[in-house]
Amino acid sequence: MTPELNIQFEENDQNGRFFADLGDGYEAEMTFVRLGDVMVVDHTGVPKPFEGRGIAAKLVVAGVEFARKNGRKIKPVCPYVVVQFKRHKEWADVLAV
Repeated sequence: MTPELNIQFEENDQNGRFFADLGDGYEAEMTFVRLGDVMVVDHTGVPKPFEGRGIAAKLVVAGVEFARKNGRKIKPVCPYVVVQFKRHKEWADVLAV
């Protein structure tokens, strides 16, 4: 695991992302397109040197927590996020159907 992962968030009217600066010019991110109160998550990326440390999972958790706090839903289209939602049935409250 990467200690002290500082996940940040930014969005505009059309899209947004959750991201973390990993140092040395590396960045991990999970991006989405916004459709009203639905975040269509279309991409999750972690640089190769940082794979396998749970960073992508932390980005998804940050998205789920944000959705819960802000009355949003998540529609996963990124294959990684689709799998995570299948594994975590407790996230059903924020899953867009």
